[in-house]
Amino acid sequence: MDIKKLHGSIVALVTPFDEKGAIDFPAIDRLIDFHLQNGTSSVLIAGTTGEGPTITNDELKTLLSRARSITGDEYPLIAGTGTNSTLSTIQRTKMAEESGADFALIVGPYYNKPTQEGFYRHYQAVADAVDIPLIIYNVPGRTGSNILPETVIRLFEIPNIVGIKEACGDLKQIQNLFDLKTQNEFVLSGDDALTLSIIEMGGVGVISVVANELPGDMSNLVNSALADNFEAARILHDKMLPMMEANFIESNPIPVKYALFKMGLISETYRLPMVSLEKKNKDKLDEILNQLGLLKNDR
Repeated sequence: MDIKKLHGSIVALVTPFDEKGAIDFPAIDRLIDFHLQNGTSSVLIAGTTGEGPTITNDELKTLLSRARSITGDEYPLIAGTGTNSTLSTIQRTKMAEESGADFALIVGPYYNKPTQEGFYRHYQAVADAVDIPLIIYNVPGRTGSNILPETVIRLFEIPNIVGIKEACGDLKQIQNLFDLKTQNEFVLSGDDALTLSIIEMGGVGVISVVANELPGDMSNLVNSALADNFEAARILHDKMLPMMEANFIESNPIPVKYALFKMGLISETYRLPMVSLEKKNKDKLDEILNQLGLLKNDR
């Protein structure tokens, strides 16, 4: 897979479950087809939004195979394979590579709170064990620790570490990363609301939550921004901003899965420790969905 395909609007796809808690594969088919029809550049399977920590290796293998059967060989597929154990991350990444993933997204080890040298050696060990291109994922709000720009630049010297999904939320830190960066690695926004700012700095796209609900709009936003048409991109940003914010009114992916349920695309089912959205927040999402013309399921 050409690493230049790692750009645009990449959806952090939800994982739909049936009433018994098993993966709802017909719903997966609908969702992927929805994205193919609406310009989504790539699909991330089993990321944070896909409840990746609750997805078994066998399930991830089946999800990747199912997605590939729908997308064809030329469409980029990304697998979320990071854990807080270097050994298990290597095993999961090898499995994803063997199952047809084109890229692996690897979150910084959570709970352990590594030092910067620990981050470096973790990613180095995974990169040495596989051939698949790797994307660093920095999300301190989830992991409890921050991968600093200096460490990212060191990691970019490793040939098969090709980019970063940056969700630190600190534009000064992100600008520092661009100031230090001299190679051709890709920086992707990990925060929908900061996508325009990150593309202005030199980013190439976003791994997006709101693309689940508004794939066409997010694709058009990113493509407009990459073409330096920031006026058009800003209009789309302003349109989607209420949904971007609502997607985090409770822990991701609780709100986005509820929204997709109300859009008639999946059932409202989670795996523990994720639980259903509170009633007051359901009402808020219903209002936004109705304003956007997305509300189809009145249950």
